[in-house]
Formats: sequence, structure tokens, C-alpha cells
Amino acid sequence: MKPLQLSLLALAIAGGSAQAIASEELGNLFSGGKAIVDARYRYEFVDEDNAKNHANAQTLRTRIGFQSGQWYGLSGLVEADNVSHIGDEGFNSTRNGQGQYSTVADPDGSEINQALLRYDHQYGSAVAGRQRINLDNQRYIGGVAWRQNEQTYDGGLVQLKPLTGLTLTAAYIDNVNSIFGPDNGQYDNKTNPANIEGHSQLFNAQYVAMPELTVTGYVYQLGLDNIAVAPTAALGTLASQTNGLRLNGVIAGLSYTAEYAQQKDYADNPNDLDSDYYLAELGYTLAGVALKGGYEVLGGSDDGKGAGNLAFQTPLATKHAFQGWADVFLTTPTDGIKDAYLGASLPLFGGTAQAVYHDFRAEQSSPISQYGEELDLSYAHPIPGVKGLVGLVKYADYDANDFGVDTRKFWTQVQYTY
Repeated sequence: MKPLQLSLLALAIAGGSAQAIASEELGNLFSGGKAIVDARYRYEFVDEDNAKNHANAQTLRTRIGFQSGQWYGLSGLVEADNVSHIGDEGFNSTRNGQGQYSTVADPDGSEINQALLRYDHQYGSAVAGRQRINLDNQRYIGGVAWRQNEQTYDGGLVQLKPLTGLTLTAAYIDNVNSIFGPDNGQYDNKTNPANIEGHSQLFNAQYVAMPELTVTGYVYQLGLDNIAVAPTAALGTLASQTNGLRLNGVIAGLSYTAEYAQQKDYADNPNDLDSDYYLAELGYTLAGVALKGGYEVLGGSDDGKGAGNLAFQTPLATKHAFQGWADVFLTTPTDGIKDAYLGASLPLFGGTAQAVYHDFRAEQSSPISQYGEELDLSYAHPIPGVKGLVGLVKYADYDANDFGVDTRKFWTQVQYTY
């Protein structure tokens, strides 16, 4: 066979092999993918010491989707949620017009929870589309996964890891799909839009220097146009820029966190914001019992000009994880808040038990006002016989003094994750 013919044959074989390899890799998008199946039933009871009727809510959140495999670093994900109310709607979902009942903020409806394209590289990743964004401990940016309708974000996120231990994150968001969706055009107000519009930028840099020290710096510019700090406040009053620094680590078995942040007004916020955030926390695990104690401060307003609530706010945080499960302080009071807390979690009968105590006081007032105190208890246990099935019981008891009303909440939940 002539050399030219041999060369052409070799090229043909090589080309065919390359096509086969490419075809196999493209097929990995499907063969390497996995289904997403999740179902969560919850009963929630709310008893507030006011004129509202007790809330009794039964809800079911079902989630289906598909996470693809990778093809040259590219992958995709699509995920849809449905929240259904079971039985009588003896609660205020914020969208069902049942304002005579206490609130259980789980509106019913269906929507796309995530729909994204992702690219992974040895030095980082990029994500575009509707996505879950949970930064650090979710004190500022999170998914509020406790509620049946998760909070997700429309935009783009880039994460780079140029050096060992260093992670740089930047994101642009033009819409937030809040827990109050999907939008049915009814019963909403300026504090609970289903979609929070505006242009927001997130910047986060984290460096793990050693097990004893991780340093995180962040700048969160939230241009939230169609939401207000209170129903009577102007739109845009939650637009803010927060700059902060967080130090945490473990020394001789003792974990610690120290954090400071400052918040200013941003974008079209008509108010002049200037407040501070402080956190100091210690933790230690002894004989399987994880102990934690901390002191968190969100600064209040001191302008004295009647501008309304200018306190330090975290509108996109997973707020249920902070300042008590009774959710009394989802909006920081005008006088700010000081939260001194002690907690413990331990393995118990094959599950996990947890208890947390909070003492809440005003950050600014003379004399210092005690808002109230709260005790939170929970127990989670895998249900035998079905992989991925977990049961949970949970209780929160807020004893009001100078803020709000006595509030008791109880939950029982069963969740299946495939």
C-alpha cells in the first residue's frame, strides 16, 4: 500500500476513534447523570399570644429533577418543585388570604427551582442560570432550605481556586426567587414579594491558612428594588452594601469564630444606613456532645430623625438558622438586637438531639431592653427500612418580655431523598 494511502487510512481511523471518544464523552451527560427525587411532608403548629387563631398547616413539598454527567467539564441541572397544602388551610401562607390565622410561610404552587449550566475546571467553576447560592454559614446569602419553597437566584457565579487554600467567589444576581413564590398576584405586600428584583453583586474571598485559621473577607452589594424593610416603608429600603471579615478555626479541639461587618445604604435606598455586626462564638466537643456558645450583635438605628428602621438587616440570609427557630426576629428591630446563646447537640438512640437557649436584648435603648428569651429543641432520626428517609420533631418556645408576643411552634416532618 502506498504511503499516501496508508496516511489517509491512518487519518480515517484516527478521525473515527476521535469521533467515538467524543460520542462517548457526550453520552456521559446522560449516562453519568442522576435523577433528583425528594419529598418532604411537614405538620407545623403555631400558637401566638395575640388575637390570631392558632395555625395548623400540613404541607408536602415534592421535587424532581436531573443532574447530568460531565462533558469536557460542562454539565447541567434542572429541578422543579411543587408545594401542596393538605386538608383545611387553617393557617396564613401569605398567599391564601387566611390573615386571621398565624403565619406558616409555605405558599402552594409549582415552579422551576433550579435550571443551570455549569463548567468545572481544575482551577475553579462557573455557573449560569437559576441556582442555589449558599455562602459561608448563610448569614447573608442562603437558600432558606427550611421552608418548603427554597430561595434560589437567577444570575451567574464564578469560583476560582488559584492557590492551595484560596477560594475566590464572585456572583451577579438580577432576580431572587423568594420563599413567598410562586407569584399568584394576591395578598403580597412590600415585605414579601415572590421575586425580588434588582442588580446585586457578591464578592467573597476565603483563605484556609491552617486548621487553626481560616480568613474570609466579603462585600455584598444588594440592589433590592421592589422590597421594603416594613409594609409602610419605601421600596428599596433593604438595598445595602455589607463589608465584613470573618476569622474561624480549631485550636486544641476548641473551635472559634470572630466576625465584624459594616452595612451602608446602596443603589436606590432612600435611607442613610450605617450599622455594624459583631459575632463571637466558641465550640467544644466533649464525649460526643458538641457544645456551642456565642454572642451576636446586629446594630440598631440611632439617627433620631424618624426615618424608620435603619438597623442592620440580612434580607437574603437563611434566617431560620439564627436568632431562634420561632422566627420572631426575621427583621432586625429598630433598636438592633443582642443574642447571647448556648447550645448542645448529641447522638441519642441512633439519632441526633439538639437544644439551644437564646437571651435577646436591644442593642440600643436606655435602659437596655430585654426583648425575651427562647428555648429550641429538636430530634432527628433515620427511619429504618428505607434508605434516605428521615424523621424530625422540633419545638420552639419564645417567652416575650419587651418585644413581640409569646410564641410556640411545633413541627413534625418526614423527608425522603433519593
